[in-house]
Amino acid sequence: MSTEDAPIPTAPKIKGLTPHFAIVRAPYYKDIVDNLTTGAADILRQSGATMEVIDVAGAFELPQAIRMLIHGTRKFDAYVALGCIIRGETDHYEFISRSTMDGFMNLALNTGICLGTGLLTCSTKAQAEARSQLGGFNKGAEAAVAAVTQLVVAQTHGVT
Repeated sequence: MSTEDAPIPTAPKIKGLTPHFAIVRAPYYKDIVDNLTTGAADILRQSGATMEVIDVAGAFELPQAIRMLIHGTRKFDAYVALGCIIRGETDHYEFISRSTMDGFMNLALNTGICLGTGLLTCSTKAQAEARSQLGGFNKGAEAAVAAVTQLVVAQTHGVT
């Protein structure tokens, strides 16, 4: 399926109290990550959630920052991680992409948090731009839908 054919994400409604989400983002590619953030924020608002946006230095720091937030005094009900890594001329792309995604999975499995991941790993900036369109195919919106859905599953089954 091409990005033009992808459905626009919609959010499930969250029942009960208003959940508070952390959108943790690495804005190295600011225009792309801003679009991902807009997509995620739109979904969270549709779901009835509130949110706080927290910037970190880079993609590698995303799982670390979420872990710090989990152990901090300000509590969040769920997390959305956003960023963009574009392949360059070295192996840096491979190491950062794999380490960051492994960090997200380890974090989610070891802590039980509800986490939606919108980390673009693309070969070109054009590919990243196509995956961060406003009002269309937007991986930030998809990540927010994933986080909301995880929270609904947790609430439905008494996990939270």
